[in-house]
Amino acid sequence: MEKVAESPFARVGKAPEDWRHLLIKACWTLLYMSYLYYAVDDLRSGRHSTLAVQLGWIGLAAFVAGYFYLVLAPRPEGYAPRRTALLAGLYVLAVTLTLTMGGAWTVLLVYVSISSGVMLPLKWSLRSVPLVSLTVFVLGTVEHAATVEVLMLVLPTFLGGAAMIAVMQMGRTMRELREARATVAHLAANEERLRLARDLHDLLGHSLSLITLKSELAGRMLPEHPEKAAQQVADIEKVSRQALVDVREAVSGFRRPTLESELAGARTALAAAGIAVDLAKAPARHPDLASDAEGALAWALREAVTNVVRHSGARRCEVTIAEQDDELCLTVADDGHGPGGPYGNGLTGLTERLALADGRLETGPARGGGFRLRACVPLSRRAASRPPTLSV
Repeated sequence: MEKVAESPFARVGKAPEDWRHLLIKACWTLLYMSYLYYAVDDLRSGRHSTLAVQLGWIGLAAFVAGYFYLVLAPRPEGYAPRRTALLAGLYVLAVTLTLTMGGAWTVLLVYVSISSGVMLPLKWSLRSVPLVSLTVFVLGTVEHAATVEVLMLVLPTFLGGAAMIAVMQMGRTMRELREARATVAHLAANEERLRLARDLHDLLGHSLSLITLKSELAGRMLPEHPEKAAQQVADIEKVSRQALVDVREAVSGFRRPTLESELAGARTALAAAGIAVDLAKAPARHPDLASDAEGALAWALREAVTNVVRHSGARRCEVTIAEQDDELCLTVADDGHGPGGPYGNGLTGLTERLALADGRLETGPARGGGFRLRACVPLSRRAASRPPTLSV
């Protein structure tokens, strides 16, 4: 399977996977660490005592170390309680340094807001980013900062966190789309395998049953009737060649049987099995029958006839195709001993095939014993007869 390049948005909020990713992420982190200039400048201004400066450097180093750990260290997917606790600790440390050292340290809350948008689940980050922004506003007011200065801090805090929430959501959406695309590809492959299995079962089951019957007939005709045996062998060769063509078409996905061809095949197969067949009520064409629906009925006829020949032990079979309401129904009934056990793969696959054409399958005992299969598909005029809908 071809590997799809991962979007840069999908990398945001994820730990580096190798040294290259680590270096790139460290460079970007160092770039926007320039906000710390205000805190460093405050420490070098000389307006604090020596003890306060030392404690300020320790607090700033602890904050930067915790922040780099959040950004660069490996982390599990989903909610991580330890990281949430560390983020809460950075929030408390930033507030404490601001209250003790002055308003210049409010910039630390910008990093807390950005980390909240990246690290926390969506429902939490939508609360934490406004909370941190409100904290910046309150601290600016407490420190008696000018309105312009307060806004210059509140806006980066809020917009930075909101931007990270949007980027993280975009990354989640992209990952979900990639997973959905992989799932769709997997389901399509499974559907193709099921289609091929149904087609091969229906094609080979019918053809091999007919070949077996004609081989038995040819064996019984030898040596008294060599001409008739030769005719059966010729029929076997014809059926085999047609089966080969059908299998090739099925593998290529182009096989779509018709009612006309399947009715002719049903007459031949039932006659070879010594079963009297009545096709008088089975017209080969209907003007309102779509091609997909006709193909589904044709497969149903093939499966039903194959089951009659192989399992029923019947002496007579009747095939009826009749219109009922807005449906065309195919009925195959025999006078055999009915199904000898649970339904096999043929009827299961036939049910799935009819469902694809909005059809349905009914099975049960026939009148007077035997087995009855009834397959119904909608006629195309049903859709045409619906009143048009107006869209606004």
